[in-house]
Amino acid sequence: MHHPESIEQVQELVNRLDRLKVLGTRHSFNSIADSSENFISLDQINKIVSLDREGQTVTVEAGVRYGELCQVLHQKGFAMHNLASLPHISVAGACATATHGSGVENGNLATAISALEIVTADGEIIGLSRQNEQFYGAVVALGGIGVVTKITLDVIPAFDMRQVVYQNLPLSQLEDGFNEIMSRAYSVSLFTDWGSDSFNQVWLKQRMLDDAAFEAVPEFYGATLAARHIHPIADLSAVHCTPQMGVIGPWHERLPHFRMDFTPSSGEELQSEYFVARRDAVAALGSINQIREQIAPLLLISEIRTIAADILWMSPCYRQDCVSIHFTWKQDWTGVQQVLPVIEAQLEPFNARPHWGKLFTMSPKLLQPLYERLPDFQKLLRHYDPQGKFRNAFLDRYIFEA
Repeated sequence: MHHPESIEQVQELVNRLDRLKVLGTRHSFNSIADSSENFISLDQINKIVSLDREGQTVTVEAGVRYGELCQVLHQKGFAMHNLASLPHISVAGACATATHGSGVENGNLATAISALEIVTADGEIIGLSRQNEQFYGAVVALGGIGVVTKITLDVIPAFDMRQVVYQNLPLSQLEDGFNEIMSRAYSVSLFTDWGSDSFNQVWLKQRMLDDAAFEAVPEFYGATLAARHIHPIADLSAVHCTPQMGVIGPWHERLPHFRMDFTPSSGEELQSEYFVARRDAVAALGSINQIREQIAPLLLISEIRTIAADILWMSPCYRQDCVSIHFTWKQDWTGVQQVLPVIEAQLEPFNARPHWGKLFTMSPKLLQPLYERLPDFQKLLRHYDPQGKFRNAFLDRYIFEA
């Protein structure tokens, strides 16, 4: 394990080592970041380099975590367009795997990137930006192109939000109202344990566009307003969740589900997630509902979110608006390993793409055709890493296996 404190030290390590992988905040659940030889941790490469107020961009070192960046941005009067459920993850790691957040008009976190600085396999530093075609393959690079050391992100003016939660949304409401429901707030999440024909909770994160008084309506498409702060898993305390009940607060204290001062679990949990085209969302959710009796005993919670289309080659949302179907599982890998193929079979008619950093059992033969720019991505990795210094078993299997 190597912990370089400067980009020069990163270059020295890359030159010296034959095989290595880069670690962010270790919030991947499969083997995408595994190495049998060397790791480079970017936990010391974590400075906020500069803020361009006129151009509305911020440049950061790759080890910066979203929670830390967001606090500084807010103090300076700026915001990110979108955030994931947890603010504890690193900017580079989240973007490299197309981690997303939610919102019908919000692209995943990687879509905010306008430029990258990368140490490639020969130890040289390259810069890529939106003016370069290779950029669109390098943003979601799955750790295969090199060591991302600096990232320039688009920012927007800071804004306030409020968050309200409703309980027990009938699944039948989605048949005619899915797009309307998911468009009723800046960010919307549906939570279910797949124990019944309803969603346990609906989280609405609403952007404040004026100072008008707010009072949440008591009913939302058949769901009822929660009378207290609530955790996505209702039996757990909401003390670590971001404030709800319509309380107005800064964007970075409402967009995530969990507070920055909460220390998340150590990564022992099991997570899976699949992306389908938004036009197929209702049918795909109906297919999952058909096997809910197999899913529910193994599940802690499932979350449904929307993500806007992008043009990043290896993003699950490449040229299609998506809905993500997420599963947080109990500690039963034997059982989960058996149910994942069942889920994947149900979602296969919808060309579901698994989250790159989460658990799936789909074969390369089924996965690779879902990415039309995969041949270009293969060429890009071979160009910058001809000897496979940054490759591992995961990339060999899912990207390069014929």
